[in-house]
Amino acid sequence: MTTNSKGQPAQEPEMSQEEIQAVIDRILSKDQAARTKTGSGPAPGIGGRAQAISALDAEHSEFDGDQQDLEERRALRRVAGLSTELEDVTEVEYRQLRLERVVLAGVWSEGTAEDADNSLRELAALAETAGSEVLDGVVQRRLKPDPGTFLGSGKAQELRDIVTATGADTVIVDSELAPSQRRGLEDIVKVKVIDRTALILDIFAQHAKSREGKAQVELAQLEYLLPRLRGWGESMSRQAGGRVGVAGGGIGSRGPGETKIELDRRRIRTRMAKLRREIKAMQPARETKRANRKRNAVPSVAIVGYTNAGKSSLLNRLTNAGVLVENALFATLDPTVRHATTADGLGYTLTDTVGFVRSLPTQLVEAFRSTLEEAADADLILHVVDASHPDPEGQIAAVRQVLAEVDARKIPEIIVLNKADVADPFTVERLRLREKHHVVVSARTGQGIEQLLAAISDGIPRPRVRLDLLVPYNRGDVVSRLHEPDAEILSMEHLENGTRLAVMVREGLAAELEPFIVHG
Repeated sequence: MTTNSKGQPAQEPEMSQEEIQAVIDRILSKDQAARTKTGSGPAPGIGGRAQAISALDAEHSEFDGDQQDLEERRALRRVAGLSTELEDVTEVEYRQLRLERVVLAGVWSEGTAEDADNSLRELAALAETAGSEVLDGVVQRRLKPDPGTFLGSGKAQELRDIVTATGADTVIVDSELAPSQRRGLEDIVKVKVIDRTALILDIFAQHAKSREGKAQVELAQLEYLLPRLRGWGESMSRQAGGRVGVAGGGIGSRGPGETKIELDRRRIRTRMAKLRREIKAMQPARETKRANRKRNAVPSVAIVGYTNAGKSSLLNRLTNAGVLVENALFATLDPTVRHATTADGLGYTLTDTVGFVRSLPTQLVEAFRSTLEEAADADLILHVVDASHPDPEGQIAAVRQVLAEVDARKIPEIIVLNKADVADPFTVERLRLREKHHVVVSARTGQGIEQLLAAISDGIPRPRVRLDLLVPYNRGDVVSRLHEPDAEILSMEHLENGTRLAVMVREGLAAELEPFIVHG
């Protein structure tokens, strides 16, 4: 403590806000450097909760229902820090259950450092969703990945040291690896190596519930596995028949024969063909429902967007659907269709589709094509964007790329800027200036929902044929039909010889009403 000339404590000068923030940053940087030096804790950009997963404490709103499916999903989830390791192994088999401990690795070859950081954060969120514990992460600046080990030889050795220091048992690479790259990197780090595609497929396998969803995921996994089969020892031996082990081998053993790995590939191809037939057989049911909606001229609105952007929460808010909502990536895979009505009584359907992600595996796009076609056949697309995410523009571009692959880019689109209650106002304003057709909402608090409903009402196709009708009183069924959601009554008057109505209907219904049209 300093004193003045009279021996009294001197008044310390007040620190400005900038000086206080500089001190905080200096302390945090020292703490981060200490963690990096000891080799414990995640790398810069990976610390704390992954940015792709919301930091909100309240995961559900009152519109999300009981969420019984979520309770079932979490009932058998492993918990970090808990173990079944036994002290006395004399009577019971020794076992230990624990979460996979992973280290992330990526190559920054294009874009900015912020883009590379966001990509690694998203990979951390994917790993957490798959049930693993992220310990550390490394990013290497290279013009292109190494063809042998993906990372350079020096960085691969550094990754091996990190794996050893942290006790990790898995390395996840933020890209799709060639089979030779995966083998080369595993030979150096000495632990299991998986790529981004395998991680996403694993999450899909965990979350698929319907028969069609499970078949689609299995097909995508087999397509990914087929070129990556590895064989050694007996798996490379030839299949022989007859007198095996005797000189000459007997009938059926002459020639090259078929190795076990070739047999496995043949079995995989056979299984894939069967799955494709099953998926194709499931399409008529979906197409029949879609055809019924088209026959009745019911407008269709598809909710699409990046994973964890809040699509299911928005569907629950609009229709009280009660579908599963979880603060995780790819929480829901199966499409959900619900009926809704505009303020003026016009009916339409809302369809919640599977979430998208950067570099969505092509196997999944092909396997889920029948599901994604729900968006391609819609009359209006609600493109939900997480406005609180560090890179919302990147999410919009990734979703539009997938929509282009399923021929859905020409459909009218409304950008729904969700999570406005926690988003940066400057980010929201930037997105509003960038996107012409937009609505700012919060599915959790209900902000902007009325404006969204009005935008949907204006965006869906409406009845275009105007008719003046005179319906006799003994044909009350016709008047009742005109009160249904696919017709719009402009005026109604009860006269002596019947009910006079001015209505807007669709072309199919107009033909049925021909006998009641008033001419002149």
